[in-house]
Amino acid sequence: MNDLIKEMQQRLTQALKPTQLNIIDDSAHHIGHAGNRGGGHFTVEISSPVFEGLSLVKRHQLVYQALGDFVGREIHAVSIHAKTPDEAQ
Repeated sequence: MNDLIKEMQQRLTQALKPTQLNIIDDSAHHIGHAGNRGGGHFTVEISSPVFEGLSLVKRHQLVYQALGDFVGREIHAVSIHAKTPDEAQ
């Protein structure tokens, strides 16, 4: 799972230039969860100037875009906390 988190960090860093990024693997909390076909559960805490002036929905869309084909395969579920640098303080 560490390789997956590293790849997620790389993708998010490249796309969104975060000032803060924390990825938490929550998979252990969801063992046996209905509908889980093996992908992990993650929480992404991210602050980026890219989010300035964007709605929460648009911020989440950008995170999903950056994660790309991982969503639905390696990632079963992701909880996103997306803030601007000012909001994160």
